[in-house]
Amino acid sequence: MTRVPQLPLRDELFLLGHDDDTGHPHIHRQALALGLAGAVLIDLFLAGRIALDGTDDDSHPVGEQRLWLHLDRPVGDLIADTALDSIRYAHPVPALRGWLRGFADDLYDRTRAGLHAGGILRHDVRRRLGGLARTDRYRPSDLKWPVVARARLHYIANGRNQPDDHTAALAGLVATLGLTSHLYLADDIAALTAQLRAIAAQHHRPVRDITAAVDAAVGDLATAAYR
Repeated sequence: MTRVPQLPLRDELFLLGHDDDTGHPHIHRQALALGLAGAVLIDLFLAGRIALDGTDDDSHPVGEQRLWLHLDRPVGDLIADTALDSIRYAHPVPALRGWLRGFADDLYDRTRAGLHAGGILRHDVRRRLGGLARTDRYRPSDLKWPVVARARLHYIANGRNQPDDHTAALAGLVATLGLTSHLYLADDIAALTAQLRAIAAQHHRPVRDITAAVDAAVGDLATAAYR
């Protein structure tokens, strides 16, 4: 059996954030984009490229840790390397939460474009009302991509596999963004969410801090909507 390559964290989160059949996002696009930005940072941390200050104490409020380059070397991924550049040339040194908001600005479209260019998403157009109304849809070209990501979460949630860093981080982001009910893995969504959060809580402190900052930034969106 051919092993399915592991996608970047942001790509797996994008796929899990959409309906496989319709291509519609399960949550608001801005909220998902913040999650994608967090996923980019987590991948960079796991690759040894970035670090956060203030991770050894609780003196920094959520999301106010500063980002800095740990290893100034390209990853070879366009979006990830753009993120590195945004940290390298930022003055002053960017705070985590502010960086997430800024980098998320067009990240949804960039992530979708990359998945389409890589053949993981296919694009089709539906026309209605005699061709006057057009709907663009992006759906997985092969269901193996979201299915494999869900399967890894299922295995760690049920104790069948020990969570690797990548999957533990995915668990935390999925739980934080409220995507657990769309995994189709369990009837008890609350219990599954709690399990995924517990797995993510055992992760590296910077990864937990990035996930918490995503949660706070999504909360900012909700607050702004009611102002």
